[in-house]
Amino acid sequence: MVTAPESSDSQDSVPWTPELLQPLRAAVRLNPSSPAALAAAEVLMATTNAASLQEQADALRQELVGETVTYVVNRNLNFTNHCVQHCSFCAFRRDAGAAGAYWHGRELLQGKASEAAALGATELCIQGGLNPQARTNGSALTYYAELLEALAEAAPGLHLHAFSPQELLFIAEQDGIPLQAVLERLRDAGLASIPGTAAEVLSEDVRRQLCPEKITARQWCAVILQCHRTGLPSTATLMAGHIETSRDRALHLLTLVALQQEAERSQQRGFSEFVLLPFIGAQAPAALRHRVGRDQPDRAEMLRLTAQCRLLLGPWFPNHQPSWVKLTLSGAAEALRWGCNDLGGTLMEESITSMAGAEGGTCQSVEALRSAALEVGRPVRERTTLYGSVA
Repeated sequence: MVTAPESSDSQDSVPWTPELLQPLRAAVRLNPSSPAALAAAEVLMATTNAASLQEQADALRQELVGETVTYVVNRNLNFTNHCVQHCSFCAFRRDAGAAGAYWHGRELLQGKASEAAALGATELCIQGGLNPQARTNGSALTYYAELLEALAEAAPGLHLHAFSPQELLFIAEQDGIPLQAVLERLRDAGLASIPGTAAEVLSEDVRRQLCPEKITARQWCAVILQCHRTGLPSTATLMAGHIETSRDRALHLLTLVALQQEAERSQQRGFSEFVLLPFIGAQAPAALRHRVGRDQPDRAEMLRLTAQCRLLLGPWFPNHQPSWVKLTLSGAAEALRWGCNDLGGTLMEESITSMAGAEGGTCQSVEALRSAALEVGRPVRERTTLYGSVA
């Protein structure tokens, strides 16, 4: 059984200092895929001195984005939990016809979109299970494109943030067509950006244990690159606190930097933000739950990792967001002291993580998000999906 790292510092733990950051930043800037970058990243990920990590991450956050905390008013639409895959951490998926299985019809989804717009949302976040029955006239792409068009009709002007790399590749495979054709059709139907979920940990060894049926790490990176080249920015994520090692974490983060550097070289928007997703085990399948030995995240460990992510991702990722669904709102507010500058969205109805047994709830009001930022002494403002100002 993999045990969690110690959640408190030893008295003789070596602090993280600006002098240690300099060689890390130089190596990552030169080549995030190099042995030198990995060696420097592993030193950071092995650092347990929480106070120094917090101080340096908070200072870097202030340097890159200032004091203001942001949030987005959005609604989650998890349109189906029918799924052909069986990931070892997932409590969301169901077989069609099983207890708790659902597949929302278009009218219901349009009603939810219209309601979100009336409540002041600027974004719809749309994701679902891999449902092979989701077709129109035999085409998965037609179904997904018409879904976007229907939502855009019901809520004109809302940013459609939809379909993970896993879902996009699934559509292409279902129809036997190139991924580029999928991206272009969905973009024309209103797709504006994609969630960088399904990344989990970008390690083939870890993925063979967590999600052997899922998109590979190499495929995830390839889809992200193609999305960015097609003008579709994305978020970036890391699911942590299960069976991954500190080396796995370092390699994952360095891969994200490499992808972002490629976007910058090609003058693409690339990743808009990084989101740390702590593992929730309460309702996860028994085998992984028992192996991890924890139902809820180790908050101290996840705060340290929050700081380490800020320091390693550096200037390539100005925006960092904790997950209030997974950490609770008080935990997410505390993460604002550890390098984060954003509190995410109102969500209005969250299904995937809450079904895993998370304790953060399924929605937050604007007032609650604003209060969380103000209580840690930071100014706060609403943002758009891509971190613009709301008119």
